[in-house]
Amino acid sequence: MSDGRDTGLVLDPKWDAAGLVTAVVTDRATGELLMVAHMDAEALAATRATGEAHFWSRSRGRLWRKGESSGNMLHVRELRIDCDQDALWLICDPAGPACHTGARSCFFRRIEGDGLVGVE
Repeated sequence: MSDGRDTGLVLDPKWDAAGLVTAVVTDRATGELLMVAHMDAEALAATRATGEAHFWSRSRGRLWRKGESSGNMLHVRELRIDCDQDALWLICDPAGPACHTGARSCFFRRIEGDGLVGVE
């Protein structure tokens, strides 16, 4: 089963009930997964207009530009959408760590048993 969203060439994001889509961010140079966030229509429009990653912050309840306080912006070099248009992939050049903890990636821990272990 497919519709025009699945195979067509019209940008038509499938927003969830909260008006969001998942946004996955990777480093253009290394391919490393940096972070996962959410975008609403305004965040997607701002990202496309500026070339800097914008997201909808569920914890802040507002639009935010990655790096607006830390300076660790994500410069978007390519923006892709998945087959049913409910997830975005941002291929970026990061200007510093992607994680608010200061780690390069938000995925700096591995699950082992019932605990977590740091990874490089």
